[in-house]
Amino acid sequence: MEKKYNKFPCTKINGFDDQAWSGYENICSQIINKTSGRKKTVIAVDCYPGVLDFDILPAFTESISPALTINTKQANLSDEEIFSMIKRNLTDDRVRGVLSHHKLIEFFDQKKIQEIKKKIDDVDNGIILVYGVGACLCCDPDLIIYADLARWEIQLRYRRGEIANYCAQNYNEDFLRMYKRGFFVDWRVADRHKQTLFDKIDFLLDTNEIGHPKMITGEAFRNALKQVARKPFSVVPYFDEGPWGGQWMKQVCNLDKNVENFAWCFNCVPEENSLFLKFGETIIEIPSVDLVFYQPRKLLGEKVHARFGKEFPIRFDFLDTMQGGNLSLQVHPTTEYIQDEFGMHYTQDESYYLLDAKEGAHVYLGVKTGIDRKAMIEDLERAQEGEISFNAEKYINKIPAKKHDHFLIPAGTIHCSGAGSMVLEISATPYIFTFKLWDWDRLGTDGKPRPIHIEHGKNVINWDLQTDEIYKNHVNKIKTICESDDYVEEETGLHEREFIETRRHWFSDKVYHNTNGSVNVMMLVEGEQVIVESPSGKFEPIIFNYAEAFIIPASVGEYTVSPFEKGGVTEYATIKAFVR
Repeated sequence: MEKKYNKFPCTKINGFDDQAWSGYENICSQIINKTSGRKKTVIAVDCYPGVLDFDILPAFTESISPALTINTKQANLSDEEIFSMIKRNLTDDRVRGVLSHHKLIEFFDQKKIQEIKKKIDDVDNGIILVYGVGACLCCDPDLIIYADLARWEIQLRYRRGEIANYCAQNYNEDFLRMYKRGFFVDWRVADRHKQTLFDKIDFLLDTNEIGHPKMITGEAFRNALKQVARKPFSVVPYFDEGPWGGQWMKQVCNLDKNVENFAWCFNCVPEENSLFLKFGETIIEIPSVDLVFYQPRKLLGEKVHARFGKEFPIRFDFLDTMQGGNLSLQVHPTTEYIQDEFGMHYTQDESYYLLDAKEGAHVYLGVKTGIDRKAMIEDLERAQEGEISFNAEKYINKIPAKKHDHFLIPAGTIHCSGAGSMVLEISATPYIFTFKLWDWDRLGTDGKPRPIHIEHGKNVINWDLQTDEIYKNHVNKIKTICESDDYVEEETGLHEREFIETRRHWFSDKVYHNTNGSVNVMMLVEGEQVIVESPSGKFEPIIFNYAEAFIIPASVGEYTVSPFEKGGVTEYATIKAFVR
């Protein structure tokens, strides 16, 4: 039976309904109004990489009638010069590179920027429109419009062949390589630049729907982020297929039944997800990482911000193998390895919380006691060459899994969710540093062999995580914290090597929580709906459904979670994650 599930959660913004517009006619009218009475106005439309020129430029030039239009591409270094500059960051690997620390200005020819500024100076009257990535670097603008774009929409545009990477012509290149360049270079560079503009922009342009732009004032944008950082909210989840995908999310999350399967969902990964902000009848989509960048202390809390900077450290995502197949057998890098090899700040520690499981479900976790390490690596390498099929059960513990089990997976632990499971991953935020060791002789959905990384993987396997240790400290390490007639609070993890702590509450009535100065991420894992309220009235009550991830900013402090419309349900459960 389908459950209630909100695929498009919106956060209502108060006080700025008259500062939001839809459609180019209304948008350009507002821009023209801002230039009225001026002899000369320089407008910078600064864009995130992936914004479509053909969608914006013609509409702006037709409505605004600029005396001069300049595209910032005119000032970029050549594609070859840029590739040479970032080559070390891209590496030869299909999936992973090294995190870039470049600034956007490095992608420009300074002489060409000066030529653009001279052209602008030579115009005495009218509007000068400077458009493109880094527009504010190429002029001294009187009016700044920032054209933003969600990370998931960028990925879809890669797949559809609509865009290339920034300063490249690699349309329709292997998607994994395009994503790699985006993740390690384009988005790092663009995010650094974007943050310098937050307090300067006059308008924020939502370009996610081609042909249907929306815009808010800079004041509305900044105030919206301040409002969101003071109350519980959800980011917009997205779902995708995979070679091992299952059918559970189709039913519970009300997804397209015509799609063959859904393998995974990012439902709380602020670097990747979007935020929907509701201004009256206008819904603005922004990357949720904008909130992390602009309100880190209110959102994360002082201690978490001091430790992680402007990074959201907790990740919730789904892995669906119900009526599907096994995930790949894999391992994640140790902290020093991810720092030395990829330039990341911290590593991809994980855990599997079982939302649901079929009879016979299992998790592969850690190596069996006494196995021959050399023989295992040799078998993995031979399997990769197609000489044998790797015998996972010979080397890896196969552990029965049932609903509400919690498996702890610090970096270096070989692991894999088996078929017949619905996994909620509660993990540290890094999410593409998976060294696949064996993928059950499968091809990816693109028809290509899925990338295998035995060379990296064998360098980080923790061979001490053998059978006894795994069962003792990695499987259902659950401890009761307190209990009453109405609730039981349990600590379910994570492992002592992981910085996240998880608490599960079983309850039939209102439960009191406190962020204690650290951002909380929560999900209802048993029951239909809960209502989250502030005892002091700091925010309006908000309802969340089963399996929806929601964020409680550190600034919230005290809050309560109560059953809502019980409808015969007698027991509820939430899982909460926070930084220790």
